[in-house]
Amino acid sequence: MSKSILVTGGTKGIGRAIIFKFAAAGFDIYTCSRTQQDLDSLGEELKVEYPGIGYFAKTADLSKKEEVEAFAQWVKGHTVPDVLINNAGVFLPGSIHEEPEGNFELMMHTNLFSVYYLTRAFTQAMVERKSGHIFSMGSIAGMTAYGNGGTYAISKWALLGFTKCLRQEMLEHNVKVTSIMPGATFTASWEGAGIPEERFMKASDVAEAVWSAYSMSPQSVVEEIVIRPQLGDI
Repeated sequence: MSKSILVTGGTKGIGRAIIFKFAAAGFDIYTCSRTQQDLDSLGEELKVEYPGIGYFAKTADLSKKEEVEAFAQWVKGHTVPDVLINNAGVFLPGSIHEEPEGNFELMMHTNLFSVYYLTRAFTQAMVERKSGHIFSMGSIAGMTAYGNGGTYAISKWALLGFTKCLRQEMLEHNVKVTSIMPGATFTASWEGAGIPEERFMKASDVAEAVWSAYSMSPQSVVEEIVIRPQLGDI
């Protein structure tokens, strides 16, 4: 029976790179995006490159609790994934004291609340099965204060705390929990920034780190991975 991986926000950037890495290893893929066209395009690429795997995709806006829960129930109708990658996120620049109204709520709901709701949907089944690996896609912003990204940093600091607590809860149940904290990675969100591409990390490097952490023996778990551009933060 094929193993499965659930990657939120899997059509672009780091999420997409993770999907292709695990698809190459024969994993069935479950993912979501707000845009059906992006999901269809990803499915077509995977069908050509990895025709033997299953691909299951559904539109969902993870800033909305009801859509997170509906997506989770849809996935559970098919499987309880062996690997859960909480990858979906949003970054809106701005200072805490003057950012537009609603930025705080959008980033907290997308970057933190969705992870809480989705993880809770699968943890009990993983505990009963005594296996699973849950990854949270944090950020170096969850370790360092940023003047023009305060709310984003708040959400990622909180996500790191969530992941640390979940690790303590799951350790006796043989469910692994890992926090990935990447620095600036070349994705669509950096397009037009005027910074040379070689200054950024590659999304595929983050995917390799996730795969390496997953591939550890049952006796070991990688709790945190910090990855930065060789020349430092941007």
